[in-house]
Order: sequence, then C-alpha cells, then structure tokens
Amino acid sequence: MAVLEETYDVVIVGAGHAGCEAALACARLGLETILFTVSVDSIALMPCNPNIGGTSKGHLVRELDALGGEMGRNIDKTFIQSRMLNESKGPAVHSLRAQADKQEYSRQMRKTLENTDCLTIRQAEVSEIVTLPEAGFEDTVMTGKPKKYRITGVKTVSGAIYHAKSVVLATGTYLKARCIYGDVSYYTGPNGLQAANHLTDSLKAHGIEMFRFKTGTPARVDRRSLDFSKMEEQPGDEYVQPFSFSTVPSSVQKEQVSCWLTYTNEKTHEIIRRNLDRSPLFSGEIEGTGPRYCPSIEDKVVKFPDKDRHQIFVEPEGLYTNEMYLSGMSSSLPEDVQHAMYKTIPGLEHVKIVRNAYAIEYDCINSLQLKPSLEFKNIEGLFSGGQFNGSSGYEEAAVQGFMAGVNAAMKILGREPYVLDRSQAYIGVLIDDLVTKENHEPYRMMTSRAEYRLLLRQDNADLRLRGIGHAIGLVSDEEYEETCKKEQQIEEEIRRLEKTNVGVNLHVQEFLLRHKSTPLKSGITLAELVKRPELDYFMLTEVDDERPDLSKEVIEQVNINIKYAGYIQRQKQQVEQFKKLEKKKLDTDFDYRQIKGLRLEAAQKLNMYKPISVGQASRISGVSPADISVLLVYFEKYNTDQITK
Repeated sequence: MAVLEETYDVVIVGAGHAGCEAALACARLGLETILFTVSVDSIALMPCNPNIGGTSKGHLVRELDALGGEMGRNIDKTFIQSRMLNESKGPAVHSLRAQADKQEYSRQMRKTLENTDCLTIRQAEVSEIVTLPEAGFEDTVMTGKPKKYRITGVKTVSGAIYHAKSVVLATGTYLKARCIYGDVSYYTGPNGLQAANHLTDSLKAHGIEMFRFKTGTPARVDRRSLDFSKMEEQPGDEYVQPFSFSTVPSSVQKEQVSCWLTYTNEKTHEIIRRNLDRSPLFSGEIEGTGPRYCPSIEDKVVKFPDKDRHQIFVEPEGLYTNEMYLSGMSSSLPEDVQHAMYKTIPGLEHVKIVRNAYAIEYDCINSLQLKPSLEFKNIEGLFSGGQFNGSSGYEEAAVQGFMAGVNAAMKILGREPYVLDRSQAYIGVLIDDLVTKENHEPYRMMTSRAEYRLLLRQDNADLRLRGIGHAIGLVSDEEYEETCKKEQQIEEEIRRLEKTNVGVNLHVQEFLLRHKSTPLKSGITLAELVKRPELDYFMLTEVDDERPDLSKEVIEQVNINIKYAGYIQRQKQQVEQFKKLEKKKLDTDFDYRQIKGLRLEAAQKLNMYKPISVGQASRISGVSPADISVLLVYFEKYNTDQITK
C-alpha cells in the first residue's frame, strides 16, 4: 500500500515549550525541520499555571534567552503582570516572574514558528520511531551489550513516514495521558486535548525504560463570582525588568493587572480530610508519582497537619477572559468536594467553577538513559527534552528542548555537542541532575540545587552565556557585540572605583553620617565605600563627581561585583576545583569491574550510568569520595588512553 514519505533533517515530536524551542533552534541553524503536534491549537499551550519564571525558573528563562531561545522574548510580548521575586534577599535568589495572557502567549509563539524559514508544522500523531540496528550491536547475547540503534525517522498513525537524520522527542504530558478527578477518569491530554497513545509501545520495543508520573492543576473560576475585597492585592512592579536581554526596557513599561492573595482555613482542611477516601490520590486510583515540590492541596493538608492555612494566589488567565487560576489549590478530589472546599475560602464564598481541578498522569522516560547532550545512549540521533524527561514546569521543559534541539543540529552538522556544566548555568545543573541522579518524581529546579548560585545569577546570564549562543549560531553578531560592550563598561567602571579616592572632607562626612555609616579617619576608595553594608553604588552618586552615564543593567553589575567580591572569588576558586574533575574524561565503554579496590556497588553504578567525566561520576548516588580516589589513582598509575580521552 502506498504511503506518504517525506524527508527532513530534523523531526520534532511535540509542540509544547520544549518542542517549540527545539524546532526554532534547528530551523534557525538552517536545517529543514518538521514539528509534529496532536493539535496546532496546542502550540506553546499553558495547561497549568499562566505564568513564566519564578524562583530559579526565572534564571532558566534568562539563560535560555542569552543562548538564543525564544521564551523570554515571547513572554515580554504577552505578559500582563511582572514581578521580581525575593528582592529582600541577596541577588543570587532574585527571580523574575511574569503573569502571561496565556492565549496570546500561545498565539505569538505560533506566529513566530509559522514565520520561521526551514520550519514546517504538521498536525499528526507520531506512533513509532524508525531505526536501524547499529553495526556490531545487533546480537545482545554475543556482545553482552544492549542493542544500539540509529534513528532514521518517525511514522505517524496514518502510516506516513518522515525520514530524518535526528529526532527530538518532546511529548510533554501527552503520552498515554489520563485525567482524573474523583471517580471521573478519561484518557485525554491536558485541557481535554487528544492524548498520544501509540508512541510508548515503540519506545519500549527499543529498550527504553518508561516511568509513570503525575502532575495536576487547580480549578479555573469565573472572575465575576469572586469578592476581591476579602483578598490581598498583589500588584506588579513599578519598573518592569524584561526577561529578554534583547527587549528594550522602555517597550515593556505598561499598565499591569493585579493578582490576589487569599488563604485556606480549618473549614477547608476539614472538608478535605473528610473526603480523602474519595481522592484518587489516596485511594490508589492514580498510579503515577507526583511532584514533591508542587503538591496538591490534599497532599498539603495530609503532610503538613500543623499548618492552619495555605496560600492561594488568584491569578487572571488573560485580558480577554474572566477565567481565574487558583494557584496553590491543585486537586483531584471529586467535583462536589471541590465546590465545597473552594467556597470556604475568603473571597470565594460564591465561586463558580469554569473548569474542575484534575490530576493528569502520563508516560515519561527514565532520564538516566540520556547522555549529557540529551541524546539517548543506545539510539544514536534520538534526543529528548522537557517533561518527557521526567521534569516539571514550562521553563525546565523549554531549556531542555532548546539544548536537545541544538545538539540534534550539531549531530547533523558534524560539530561537537554543547554541554553546559554545573558551574556555567542553571541549565547545566538541571540536565546534569536529570542524567546523573535517580529521579523517581517530576524534577523541579530550585536555587538550592545550584552549588555556585552566586555566580549563576539571573542578572548576569548574558555575560555568562551570550558567547556560547553566538558560537552555536543563535545569537547575532550585533547582540554579542552589545554584550561585549556591556562587559567592558562594567570592568572599566569597577577599575575606576577601585582607583578613585575620596578624602576626609565635610561633604563626604555629612553624607556618611546621613546614611548612618562610620565617618572616615583617612582617605578611602569609592569601591571600599560600596562594600559597606549600609551603602551601595547607587547612593554614592553625590560624592562621585566623575561618574559616567551608564545603563541600569551595567550599574547593577558593578554594584553586585564590588559588594560581593569576596564571596564571588571564593566560588570561583571552588569552580576551579570542580573543573579539574570535569576535565578528566572517561571512556563510556569502559568496564569498571576491572578496577581492583573499587566497591562492587560503585562499579555497578558506574557501568550502569557510563559517566563522561570523573566529575559526573562523583555525583552518582552510590559512588563515594573513596571510590573517586580509587579511580583517580587508577588513572594516574596506568596513564593510558584505554580509559581517558
């Protein structure tokens, strides 16, 4: 029977946040790319929270933008409120968060995709990956190794075949998806969209290990049924900081909408406790493992019985809808229980539900099967990104999709893969955790996961990563030159402050007394004054007569780099030690059982994970510092190319 056959350089499966970034990266690098989605209306869909960024997630978005991704630019076009979180704390944990007009966010991303050269969008369900056995790995019995394949394309449910040199899987929460609340269970993707029910079987047939994970979403309610007088208003920032380094700040200063804060109470919790036996989460109806750091409201009530209330943020879903999102109130309880518990919350006494809360469980992979480049270890040319890798969140998905797309392109172009390490970016921390550590629940990025977070601030993402984005080919010469100019201005201003002395004069002493700072007994540099806890670069304007006219972004970097110089230098020294182990490369085909003195568990874990460096080996659960010492002694003693590259 005749079937449709087409040929592309890259196939992207899934058009969520991961798929969009993967597709744009490949197409912008000049590769003929096709993007598959079960519905073109679900491109860049926000089926859960209608926002981008937040604690640690804002870091990811700014890093993605610095590398040449699209998410930051798109939210700058479509946000309705913007806030910088954690401003009362140190700069390492400042995180930008923007409330999106979710429909407009999807529309704008689709518009970008549709107008990108080399990119084709196709509505169809991919049912199979098409591969060929790799030479020398056909017989698992004879070789003692798992089968290895090479990707050649994909097949859809209609039988159409799409040949490709690389394939990126970014299926999100759609694989064999099931939505559940109470006794209601139906096999569908988020927001009632079609699930993808066939691809899992093809992946399992290729030896890919699958997990069953769960996430959830709160009810959407009618704005007109809410009493905001009983809630606390949460306005946006007076000055809006754009997500994208390419966005002109003046273009995003606009009128914003408010969000609102309310709380659950003991009445809410009592209704939940009385109905736990009807919750599919506790009855065993839900098989998947849910996210520890984004639990349902019934999870919170059970796990934190001492808390008499939980925060609920009431957030608008867009400018042209009355739907409001109840952040913090995710649930899979029955419909009648949802109505009862929501009505106990101040401001929601007369609430009308537009869409019930529900849990969704779906198939995803064990991400330990991936290389740091996000290519499958046993299927050459097959890459993976997003929630399909066992992570949670739009931002985590987007950065993985981007890196998977970039490395799929590098594979075709004959270039080395780009792998960010833990000292370079939150993206590096995220991917390293996924491919090195056992994750039995959806992975969520947090600032505490980053060892070098003072260096990996969201404000300096362009200085850290623009050069890499330019080397990849996704950051223009003009953008890169602008970043280089910014870096030069920062360095020059820091040097000036370190060389500029202020004397013991009446004007300076009055300034210090006014700001409750110790008066001078002798001359001091402006840099030393900036370091004082009660002062900063911004305040010193009146005693700094030669201050140049600099942008807000340059001034911020100057202030942080001087004020935290000691801490920054200490982390840089830690990074140097980290880099030494990362540079010691390992042969991924080496059998660690032959190293005498290595514990059995360590040898088993190293053979299972196949780390690419001693640094990665040191982060594998079950491999101790003593095991790493044995490895290092082995390398030094034998000093052979058999194990090091």
